[in-house]
Amino acid sequence: MKSAMKSKAQLRLTTIRLILAAVKQVEVDERIEVDDDRMLVILDKMAKQRRESISQYEQAGREDLAASERQELEIISEYLPAALSAEEINRLLEQAIEQTSAASMKDMGKVMAILKPQLQGRADMSQVSQLIKSKLSS
Repeated sequence: MKSAMKSKAQLRLTTIRLILAAVKQVEVDERIEVDDDRMLVILDKMAKQRRESISQYEQAGREDLAASERQELEIISEYLPAALSAEEINRLLEQAIEQTSAASMKDMGKVMAILKPQLQGRADMSQVSQLIKSKLSS
């Protein structure tokens, strides 16, 4: 935050303040101190909100607002771990299915329980959910 202030990067400063506000909100609401795992969840949620906002702004023809959200998403993404490739996600998915002996859609919750901690902040969980559904339904 200090480096953003010194370099007068207003958007970066605003986005960092949004992140800190979200962390403080969770700490106050849940009376906990945010650890690294919880921080990933918060950042992932913020990134997802920005992606949804971008699509809504684009549908409404508000490219100026969509551009602002894209810039915020870029800054938030810097604090998230590197995204996993499709091959890595598929490998983890296969391991989770094998580990849980999942055979049908009824076992989807078991597979998600194993994958979520490994993929949080590193993959779009809605896409992972679709992959699990396609694998378990075939």
